[in-house]
Amino acid sequence: MLRTQTLHKWTIEDAAELYGIRNWGTEFFDINDSGDVVICPHGKKGPRISMMEIIGGLHQRGYDMPVLLRVENILASRISSLHESFRKAISSLGYKGEYRGVFPVKVNQQQQVVEKIVQAGAPYHHGLEVGSKGELLAALSLIRDREACLVCNGYKDEEFFTLGLQAQRLGFNVFFVLELPGELDVLLNLAKRINVWPNIGVRSKLAAKASGHWMDSGGERSTFGLSVSEIVDVVDTLKEHRMLDCLRLLHYHLGSQISNIRDIRTGVMEGARMYQGLVQEGAPMGYLNLGGGLAVDYDGSHTNYIMSRNYTLDEYSTDVVEAIMTILDEQDIPHPHIITESGRATVAYYSVLLFNILDTSIVEEAAVPKELPSDTPEAVRNLYEVRSMLSLRNLQECYNDAIYYRDEVRKLFSTGQMSLRMRTIGERIFWAIIMQIAKEKKRLKNVPRDLEDIDVSLADIYYGNFSLFQSLPDAWAIDQLFPIMPVHRLNECPTRQGIISDITCDSDGRIDHFIDPQGMKPTLELHPLKKGEEYYLGVFLVGAYQETLGDLHNLMGDTNVVSIRADEDGSYQYVREIRGDSVADILTYVEYEPHRILEDLRTTAELAVREGKISPRDRYAILEAFEDGLRGYTYFER
Repeated sequence: MLRTQTLHKWTIEDAAELYGIRNWGTEFFDINDSGDVVICPHGKKGPRISMMEIIGGLHQRGYDMPVLLRVENILASRISSLHESFRKAISSLGYKGEYRGVFPVKVNQQQQVVEKIVQAGAPYHHGLEVGSKGELLAALSLIRDREACLVCNGYKDEEFFTLGLQAQRLGFNVFFVLELPGELDVLLNLAKRINVWPNIGVRSKLAAKASGHWMDSGGERSTFGLSVSEIVDVVDTLKEHRMLDCLRLLHYHLGSQISNIRDIRTGVMEGARMYQGLVQEGAPMGYLNLGGGLAVDYDGSHTNYIMSRNYTLDEYSTDVVEAIMTILDEQDIPHPHIITESGRATVAYYSVLLFNILDTSIVEEAAVPKELPSDTPEAVRNLYEVRSMLSLRNLQECYNDAIYYRDEVRKLFSTGQMSLRMRTIGERIFWAIIMQIAKEKKRLKNVPRDLEDIDVSLADIYYGNFSLFQSLPDAWAIDQLFPIMPVHRLNECPTRQGIISDITCDSDGRIDHFIDPQGMKPTLELHPLKKGEEYYLGVFLVGAYQETLGDLHNLMGDTNVVSIRADEDGSYQYVREIRGDSVADILTYVEYEPHRILEDLRTTAELAVREGKISPRDRYAILEAFEDGLRGYTYFER
């Protein structure tokens, strides 16, 4: 239970502190005086748009929850901030090269996302990075700026190389990054056949490694890239073919979400040394690609914790530029253009998952009988005695006894030695003990380890109208923490502790770890539901990877997607709307044919008519219900 109105008048400042919105939300999210989360598309000094007003507009347009909300201005702002930060560092330090950012398409492959990135990045020649033939063709259809870099990573066959070489003939600024030693011969043979002088890059396996989920992306034993000796072999082969002037780029990648700036600087220093060596071998070079790694501060702690980062964007840019200069200036080597593949930091803030709560399961203290029946089993009587003797001095002992006797009650019931009603009495006494222990332990200076997480067992379950596996797969697969909070009623004190369950029939479809200044917490502060009123939650910073990785668990499909664009005067438009998958859509993805399903159901219904089970009028109503079901949204519809 949080502090109540009787002890402290709850304010939106309390809500902002509790949920950390002004830390992880940077300049894009805040709370207004009405207690609604607001979007600040143009930063803190710009207009503030109520998320509840947006939700109201969505309902008026016929959209049910869940909805993935995209804010185009935030995406443009992220790209602008990245380039302006590097420009500032380049100018202040006297760096001679330029910054050329690229977006890795794998981070969010949705057409409207990539298209918006290309449009917003055009003034900065912001390019794309691709890792497959499909991504390459998608990128070629969207890029209009011939100065923007198109970096081809990943394993490449003849067709991949051919597509890239033909794109180069059309004027695209394509770079082929070698991932395997055997790729070079394939590329050179095709280049001679097509008569194109390719821009070649090499991906280096640096010795440097970063901590976190993706630490294996770096290091000498990393999966991708070439060793030092293999890079030297590439140089020698190019010299033999008199094509060393094609070697233009060095690439490396330490991993995603690098939280410690020292890891970034260490990688840049080693990468710059490798770049220096290639220039000294006679390669013209000109581009140094640092890969990804620019982290998102998911928990707002500004630390080197895995879900945070201990640096600002300006510190990142300055450290990168300064480290490259420090190495290359020793040998008077010209400064290269700097490329970073910042994907997560570009699109994470852009999207918010909105969903409503359908119901709750609450552990409430039920009435315990004042006297037990004469035929009460001993295990239940022992629980009753534990409750009567509980005090601050014996919390641990009573907890241990309660667990033991609770298990005895369940064993007796399972073996048929206890009635259902008697087991119910035992369970009520047990939970009364646990609730009393939870209250009393707050008075302890040192809480025993067994009692630390007792509040979790008493947490409410809030059933959310979404699929964790479809919309937040990283929360399930790698325990990614996303900021989650109510998007309204924030001027009210949240008096419940809860966890969140999705609507899939899977025990893994729940969120029971939430951001906290100390790292994470097992429950989230929420409001009790009000009869007849919807309760909405938002999951923030979900723009990176989640849409691409989502699956069809329980045949829950893509959510509705709506994009808004805000104007300087505070008005906004619903600029793009994509209906979520219908039941029929999802069935086709797993090889069912909706029309065949309907035909089978018609046959079954007609047989029921012939057998006298239903009337022809009933048949019509039943089939109409099935057809409506196929057209319906895969999520809960009000």
